[in-house]
Amino acid sequence: MPQIFLYDTTLRDGTQREDLSLSIGDKLAIARRLADFGIHYIEGGWPGSNPKDAEFFARAVRLDFGATKITAFGSTRHKHTQCEKDANLQALLDAATPAVTLVGKSWDYHVSQVLTTTPEENLAMIRESVAYMKSRGREVIFDAEHFFDGFRANQEFALATLQAAADAGADWLVLCETNGGCLPWQVEEIVRAVAQRTGKPIGVHCHNDSGCAVANSLAAVRGGCRQVQGTINGYGERVGNANLVTILANLQLKMNYHVVSPERLRELTPLSRYVAEVVNLKFDEHSPYCGHSAFAHKGGIHVAAMLKAQDSYQHIDPALVGNEMRSVISELSGRGNIVHQAQSMGIDLNREEAQRVLNHIKHLEHEGFTFDAAEASVELMLHRLRPDYVHPFDLIDFFVITERRQSRGLLSEATVKVKVGSETKFTAAEGNGPVHALATALRDALIGAYPILETVRLTDYKVRILDSASGTASATRVLIDFQSGSEAWTTVGASPNIIEASWRALSDSMEYALVRLKNKLD
Repeated sequence: MPQIFLYDTTLRDGTQREDLSLSIGDKLAIARRLADFGIHYIEGGWPGSNPKDAEFFARAVRLDFGATKITAFGSTRHKHTQCEKDANLQALLDAATPAVTLVGKSWDYHVSQVLTTTPEENLAMIRESVAYMKSRGREVIFDAEHFFDGFRANQEFALATLQAAADAGADWLVLCETNGGCLPWQVEEIVRAVAQRTGKPIGVHCHNDSGCAVANSLAAVRGGCRQVQGTINGYGERVGNANLVTILANLQLKMNYHVVSPERLRELTPLSRYVAEVVNLKFDEHSPYCGHSAFAHKGGIHVAAMLKAQDSYQHIDPALVGNEMRSVISELSGRGNIVHQAQSMGIDLNREEAQRVLNHIKHLEHEGFTFDAAEASVELMLHRLRPDYVHPFDLIDFFVITERRQSRGLLSEATVKVKVGSETKFTAAEGNGPVHALATALRDALIGAYPILETVRLTDYKVRILDSASGTASATRVLIDFQSGSEAWTTVGASPNIIEASWRALSDSMEYALVRLKNKLD
């Protein structure tokens, strides 16, 4: 099968997402990671639009990105302007990239209503801009904006824009599904028609407004495209661009195209998560291939089958994309879920032990616990089954008060008494609220015996009322997230009393931290 080239526009089109903004350092870091992964083209931005992108290219030109081509993006020349005097084209040249991407209008409606010029002038703008960049030694990628809408409205004019770019020497003709409204069979049909009319390599650029950006990109490849544009994790304006992560995995694992080496493909999940971290957006744990839940199995029948044959409920081996299979524990689980989870921890359970744990979990979930999102609580439950397991501490009692003092406003204070080995620890702490005070007091009580807890911090706290019809007498579920370095975990507690629910989650988190971090150090 032929090579498919990936063109990443996370640093330009991706940043048009309304809650995403990158510093120059962020952009350079992402570009480096994408290049190391093997992305063929990285669009760094639009140097003619803002100083940040201009500075990015000024710094990027001094770096070695290997075989990856850093690309500058801009529009064709302005109407009735010479290329030599067009500020946008000059900014593209100043970016000093080996390749440039020129976007031009291919829908006659946009030519008349947006550019407010004639079809003839629009074709001249495309032809002259491409020729000018080719004369300056650049590889030229022509992005035909709104091509699919334009093709359906006026086929001959849309094709004429491609021909103008091709005649001027464009290296790639990219068909842009800018409004994101096409369906896969429409895209494939139009791409096939274009492929029959031009001898130039063609690409595709899809948006996700109808939820079809990935499917449309794959359909375009079936129709003859050899370059696919998109963004990591599908970031982009409105509802996003085509997700290159999903596209890459499908092209290579499902359609048998060559995109990157198998070794690089196994870095796909870390890459996807890395970009999410740098752009400071919560990673979608349910995303295909790379999500934490992509190969997570909750149903007991599923897990029982997979213990016999792992491919029975998985469409690929998760390791191919750097992910892993997980067994999720809940009231829907069977013994197989428990056995698989225990095996991953090096614990061998017989049928009776597994059933006892499962029954306990189902009982707790009936009380209001949920273990789908609190795997640390399940893992701790299994650790406690070890014959040599020693509880690192035992609760004696705790006391929490919240009061309003005239001089200080609302104040929460907690006292905790725990037994650590043969010693009893008694501590008190203040906090912004009762749970904060309780967490601080517990940590202070344990930190002398377990200094490793210095690295542990609470990152999130979620409360859910389980039976709102009962009003203030409702049962409460608490999920608490903790982190230490790159390690993160979640524990759960449930009770009609929110402080009791919080305590159960807090104490489990501290105990889990001691087990997890100690094992990591050992």
